[in-house]
Amino acid sequence: MNTSPATDRIYDTLAGEILRFEHKPGDLLSENLLCQRFSLSRTPIRSILQRLQENGLVRIVPQRGSIVTRLDLFAVCQLLYGRLAVESAVLRDFIGICTPEQEALVRDALCRMHDAARPFFADKAHFDAAPFLHADHDMHTIWFDACRKPYLWQRLSGVHSSYTRFSMLDVISGANVADVLEDHEQMLSLIASHNPDGVQELMYRHLYGGLRRLAGKITTEYAGYFEPIDEDELRAALP
Repeated sequence: MNTSPATDRIYDTLAGEILRFEHKPGDLLSENLLCQRFSLSRTPIRSILQRLQENGLVRIVPQRGSIVTRLDLFAVCQLLYGRLAVESAVLRDFIGICTPEQEALVRDALCRMHDAARPFFADKAHFDAAPFLHADHDMHTIWFDACRKPYLWQRLSGVHSSYTRFSMLDVISGANVADVLEDHEQMLSLIASHNPDGVQELMYRHLYGGLRRLAGKITTEYAGYFEPIDEDELRAALP
């Protein structure tokens, strides 16, 4: 697909808006309005919408237009299952090889998480989740890089249409920041003590925290955000 810096920027803008739920699952993205908004003809706008479809963020429906996709909870649970196995193993390995310099990097990332979280506790309505999530990402990156698994982390942490939005929904719901900070404090404690005991339980609580926090809202407040899922399929996807 041919792209340009201008269309790349517009793609990034629309993808970011979808990932932040500024365009909610089920919303229609009007070609006409997008053409007006970005001062472009239909051809490049359609190319951008096609790219959004290829990345699972919209579904182009003939005679209707481009509809923001709903989240696939079954896919989210499968990704959580894989991340639990991999991240637990990598954190154990990191604890075994961590140098004082690497521990200092982890502490710095955690400090940045705390700094980014302060506005959340002061005024949740105006909290910008991006710096908090970036510092969280950086903390995990340190141990994947130290264990020479950067490609694996890139694959795990890349944008996924359902998992990334599920994680953002956990932030938007306003319940996860304190939990995530506590989990990362305990990760640092295990690293500093060079003690891998409890890694599996901690990572399970950390990674599945979103399901626990959002459980009561998935079928109520956010029911329209998710594709229907068979309960047997959901149970099979959980550890």
